[in-house]
Amino acid sequence: MKNILFFIKSGLEEISPWQNIKSLNKNIKGDVLAGITVGIIALPLALAFGEISQLGPIAGIWGAIAGGLIGGLFGGCLVGVSGPTAPKAAQIAVLMSYFVIGTTNEPDVIAAFSIIFLSGLILIIISILRISRFIHFTPYPVIAGFMCGIGAIVIITQINSFFGLQAEKGIQEVFKNWRFTYENIKIEALYVSIPSLAILFLWNNITERIKYLSNIPAPLISLLTGTGIAYSMQLNIPYIGDKINVTTNDKLFSIYIPELSRISEFISPALALAGLAILDSLLSCKVADNITGIRHSSDRETFGQGMANMAAGLIGGVTTATATMRTVANIKFGAKTPLASIVHGITLLTIMLGLSGLVSIIPAACLAAILFKVGIEILDYRIIPVLKKLPINDLMIFSIVLFFTIYADLMVAISIGIMLACLQSLKELKSIFQLGYKHKSTTLLKSGLTPKNWSENKINKNSINIFQPEGPLFFGSIESLINSYESITNHNILIVDMSLVTMIDLTGIYALEDLVKASKNNNVEVFVSDACPKIKQKLDDLDFIKHIGKYHYKDSKKQVLTAI
Repeated sequence: MKNILFFIKSGLEEISPWQNIKSLNKNIKGDVLAGITVGIIALPLALAFGEISQLGPIAGIWGAIAGGLIGGLFGGCLVGVSGPTAPKAAQIAVLMSYFVIGTTNEPDVIAAFSIIFLSGLILIIISILRISRFIHFTPYPVIAGFMCGIGAIVIITQINSFFGLQAEKGIQEVFKNWRFTYENIKIEALYVSIPSLAILFLWNNITERIKYLSNIPAPLISLLTGTGIAYSMQLNIPYIGDKINVTTNDKLFSIYIPELSRISEFISPALALAGLAILDSLLSCKVADNITGIRHSSDRETFGQGMANMAAGLIGGVTTATATMRTVANIKFGAKTPLASIVHGITLLTIMLGLSGLVSIIPAACLAAILFKVGIEILDYRIIPVLKKLPINDLMIFSIVLFFTIYADLMVAISIGIMLACLQSLKELKSIFQLGYKHKSTTLLKSGLTPKNWSENKINKNSINIFQPEGPLFFGSIESLINSYESITNHNILIVDMSLVTMIDLTGIYALEDLVKASKNNNVEVFVSDACPKIKQKLDDLDFIKHIGKYHYKDSKKQVLTAI
């Protein structure tokens, strides 16, 4: 009984927002400026993701407001920014095809918002049970296949809107009706979509030449340009206002009471939505961890997303998750505490209440162009260059997850991918449980490898640590690898001794590469050495040695010490 009470108490302490609240006054100026900037960046993306979800552009903004205010206050990543994301918007769009009202074929929005609310409740339960951290054991080929699949979904589903036609409800319909799309392209829509897309691709080149434009986000410029063209030329194309009525502020806001009497219908899609929220959010948090060097709390982040999704379901917002693009932008603009996320939500709320009439004149083709670029950016460019070199097992998992993500269901794709990865790695999983490998670390002085010709001054100047992973490095062991490294005392040079590593897969290689990059960001010089020929060949094939630099890979520790 005492153990259960301790578990509950520690769980409640972990998800408490008190740490976030205490930090709000530590970087007020930087957080306010970052929050306003990210709020402006989020506007076109929120509108676009609302369009993808089929709940409407305004629902996208309400989701971003809920994510910013609630997700920021309760979340576990100090610099994370929550709101609608491409994966979650795509998942809602799939669900909407199953929930329609009678014979009208109109989407059942009450069902959608009830599912979003229920998914938030499930996330809160998961956070209290402290099981969300198992996301760290997702194999990389599964993540890459999922991300590439989402990117493809976003691009393909926006084809009709890009050409000025009514958006199809799913990918299958896009493929079935491609001839109709080709024969009915609206040339007027291309006056908007092509310049909008061109700006997104050329903006970096423009800002390199005109430096003072560098702080203006490309999506915002694209949105203003596309809307300006459509308005000035009075183009007869679809607009956001065709789908919503924003003439008065009172029609912008509604409360949606969840229909819990239909919980048997909603529980399965809500579980899928909650699972995707964990995957989407915690992967974004890991990106933030690598940039800031501060690890997030997975359970608190899951709790924050639970609260945000419950709020989104109540106010008619698209389901939320921590968004990688907005989180990275938040860090770039100087955010350090959750105040930036809260200000981002307030900024969007101000725009919604004060400029709602302007939102209605945004052309759908302009949002389609923005989403085209988003879809292209979502594709996993880490794995694409090495697809031909991937081990057959990793390639198979990647391909299967990619296929099922596009043609079936996101959570089905992830579940199949993880199941296949586990079946292929039974031997390694068994060895971890039976042998209990321990990653070791020691200082150079204690190792007995200090060169005799080194002076005392050189020894003191170079604080060198030798980190020795042991056993298989794969998706089932990388979390222990990271935790072991983080427990090492301060050093300015790290030698990763691979002599005790028995196998390594794509997940292990990328985890090791991320460890090296994170160390470099903390001004630690890293060398990798002593891999057996088979493992070294795999590191070389998958560009690990290329990415860390050939100078930083040596065949032995002796070669490393000679190079220092």
